[in-house]
Amino acid sequence: MDRILNTPLIDGKSIMDLMTLDFLVAVLGNVLAAIAILFLGFVVAGWISRRIRGLGEKHDHLDPTLFNFLGNIARYVVFGFALLFVLNTFGIQTTSIVAVIGAAGLAIGLALQGTLSNVAAGVMIIFFRPIKLGDFVDVNGQMGTVKDITLNFTELASIDNVQIIIPNAQVWGNTITNYSVYDTRRAEWTFGVGYGADLATAEQVIHDTIMADPRSLKNPEPFIQVNNLNTSSVDFLVRVWCKRGDYFAYQADMKRQVKEALDKAGVDIPFPTRTIVNINAEG
Repeated sequence: MDRILNTPLIDGKSIMDLMTLDFLVAVLGNVLAAIAILFLGFVVAGWISRRIRGLGEKHDHLDPTLFNFLGNIARYVVFGFALLFVLNTFGIQTTSIVAVIGAAGLAIGLALQGTLSNVAAGVMIIFFRPIKLGDFVDVNGQMGTVKDITLNFTELASIDNVQIIIPNAQVWGNTITNYSVYDTRRAEWTFGVGYGADLATAEQVIHDTIMADPRSLKNPEPFIQVNNLNTSSVDFLVRVWCKRGDYFAYQADMKRQVKEALDKAGVDIPFPTRTIVNINAEG
């Protein structure tokens, strides 16, 4: 048999030589095809990734963080398909490989269920933007300014400048109170005066004092009405609108200014009192 394979046939070349030559040509062709597929996959993956990222940078209402993430995912997906084509070029059956990758992905997904839920919630937060950098929010019982939003967690800085890290699943799955969405806020106070006080005078003093402050907005109109007849006082409910950035200082300042104005006008501001009667006292 070896003698037949090595017998010269064409130009002094044996069957063995021809088989070896065909094999080398086939392998070389497969290698060149694989290189071409990888190069094309690399180019296409980069082009798609750049196009997706460009969408986030082109439109102001779109968050670039989300589109950077989607661009990276698209690039890996395209490159993964290119690798499958390369394996097919060499005659390797990719069906079993895909099945193994799928099973491994399922196992990894179950093991990283909490992490993946945070990533999914992070994508939803970045896409729908219920909060954004610089917002002052109350999330999951934590209040602070949003400093960073990643795919895994949201970072807040509390009022006393303490870092708060909240997993995104707890942000997206809870009620979010965002104090920075609207330009104005309504400040509210309750001022009590004595039962013997002139209510019209007290109301005018409260109105004039608060509306004299430049932070008080005249539209919508302020609300000042008797709201409650308490055990020792007549309570005025006061609601006035202001700019959101002025809210905290404005609300604190008005408490002191109204108290001083009522004192100056001679309007009694009561405080709780208790009368003790001793029925066993002699005489």
